[in-house]
Amino acid sequence: MAGSIHKFETPGGRTRYRARYRDASGKQHEKRFEKKTDARQWLNGRTAAIVSGTHTAPARSRITISEWSETWLAAQPHLKATTRDRYENTLNLHVLPSWGHVRLDQVEHSAVAAWVGKLSTKPAKNRKTPLSASSVRQAHRVLALMLGYAVSDSRLAMNPAARVSLPRPAKPKQNVPSRDQVHALSEAAGQDQDVVQTMAQTGLRFGELAALRVADFDPSIGELHVAASVSELRGKLMWSDYTKNDKDRWVNVPGFLVPDLTARADGRGPDEPLFEAPEGGVLRLSNWRRRIFDPAMRKAGIVGFTPHDLRHAAASMAISSGASVKSVQEMLGHASAAMTLDVYTGLFRKDRQALAKRMDQAHRDFLASKRKEAS
Repeated sequence: MAGSIHKFETPGGRTRYRARYRDASGKQHEKRFEKKTDARQWLNGRTAAIVSGTHTAPARSRITISEWSETWLAAQPHLKATTRDRYENTLNLHVLPSWGHVRLDQVEHSAVAAWVGKLSTKPAKNRKTPLSASSVRQAHRVLALMLGYAVSDSRLAMNPAARVSLPRPAKPKQNVPSRDQVHALSEAAGQDQDVVQTMAQTGLRFGELAALRVADFDPSIGELHVAASVSELRGKLMWSDYTKNDKDRWVNVPGFLVPDLTARADGRGPDEPLFEAPEGGVLRLSNWRRRIFDPAMRKAGIVGFTPHDLRHAAASMAISSGASVKSVQEMLGHASAAMTLDVYTGLFRKDRQALAKRMDQAHRDFLASKRKEAS
């Protein structure tokens, strides 16, 4: 696959050099140069790429980012509707305005780094402030995913968006309801107190709770099978036959909740929602928050919490009850124990402090017993 270089004259009488080679599939590629040394350098680079397995056909990368974004999105059938919607918004607002007209083969690492820096420091159009660090990271992620797919499709040899320095997002402050606040909120929620307690005791996301079917609850052992999720997008229910991390999990509920969940399941079909809306069908977060959660917050005299904060309460109560990092990870459905530690490091810090106090007391008790034996 060494290729060849041929000298020729243009109609105007100028000397030029035509470099040709065939790729692994046998397809011929060529390019013309003014200097033979440039032709040889180009040909050496292309043949080396064939040998190393990084070869890409030049014509395949002559497509704009705007055109490629449509191809990339069409190849992502696994995305949840809400994730797809978020990606499309990011594309239209932050990626395509800067990159839509640029061809794949024209994207340079330095240009991506400069774009990230601009997003981080200068207000975008129709904005008074720059994007937040998390929004910048999301915009870069979408561009990097598209370019990574181009690499997989042999349109690019490498991803020019890889290894770009990104702004570090500020760690969001967690609002963690106390056990007293969870109790007060559940009491104020009336007939939906078991909904509040289920989220606060198991750490289920609201979409996971709403997707539970009667068949997903085993009253004999107080276990919930979490295997799906449902969300609302512009008033329409969007179902996913998997959870956020694509893994089923089984979550045990405390014994005091089993009678309430059993009552909800009694006399109903296995595929009906375990937690049914008053008018029938699936609970919708927007409706439930307006009808139950927010009024219960006001009635209980509590401010500053959202339904998702009940998930934090579950983590807090599990940790204070002595649960291991692994147990909390499995309960919450995190991808890894490291993620659980990262999200709830403050809660585990308090747990470590309590453990140190218990160990200190155990040591004091040990020394006291030794002194007693000596006397």
